[in-house]
Amino acid sequence: MSTRVKMLSEFYKKSDEGTRLERSRHGQLEYFVTMEYIHWFAGKGSKVLEIGAGTGRYSVALAREGMEVTSVELVESNLEALRKNGEGLENLKAFQGDALDLSRFEDDTFDVTLVFGPMYHLYRKEDVDRAIDEAIRVTKRDGAILFAFLSVYGIMAANYLEGNWAAGEAENFTKDYGFRHFEEQLFTGYDITEFEGLFEKKPVKYVTTAGVDWLLESVESRPEFAFSDEDFESFKKWYLAFSDKRELLGDTSHLLYICRKA
Repeated sequence: MSTRVKMLSEFYKKSDEGTRLERSRHGQLEYFVTMEYIHWFAGKGSKVLEIGAGTGRYSVALAREGMEVTSVELVESNLEALRKNGEGLENLKAFQGDALDLSRFEDDTFDVTLVFGPMYHLYRKEDVDRAIDEAIRVTKRDGAILFAFLSVYGIMAANYLEGNWAAGEAENFTKDYGFRHFEEQLFTGYDITEFEGLFEKKPVKYVTTAGVDWLLESVESRPEFAFSDEDFESFKKWYLAFSDKRELLGDTSHLLYICRKA
């Protein structure tokens, strides 16, 4: 077992990934906005591949909407939960696998490909390129590909304003403020233009880059934070309308890079 796989397996055994998108307002916002973007490209009958499907929050929901969903998940404990959550759904198939090797799938197979976990946990340039290339390969011509990634600035705001700034700076930046990506980091974050630059020579057509949770992860822990259900419903629609505005992207923790296969 590689260091990366071992590290992720240990982390997800201890975390409650199954309720991550339900138990907080920023998780609920992430799920809402992400689903809205998925529905730009996918509907009933669409062939959807989710790579890094976790416990199946998106895969199961999309299958219940009538899509033909194939899920790939690296971590065994997550895969077991995914299969349990998807019991009875004949249009949902789940496999253990790695974003770096999708050889079980032929070229040009899926209408929509979702890469919703792997880019958080890939550190070497060759691995990042491999994951991108594999997602593109298995997607049909003009099919949509949605890559989730983390803002390094969002990571800093959400995790390192509690008297531990120096530790976060040392982990995420070089001494001259370059961006660090290394395996022991667990979650690696990107500058927005840095991530977009990964696709400059790829056979894709850029659609947009959008945030999916804005400031909520960094402010929700404050004691004065409050959202009534009514206000939150209004806020979700407001944020969706502005979610791809460039001036807001650096403030969000989770983002989507969206493109079509050329």
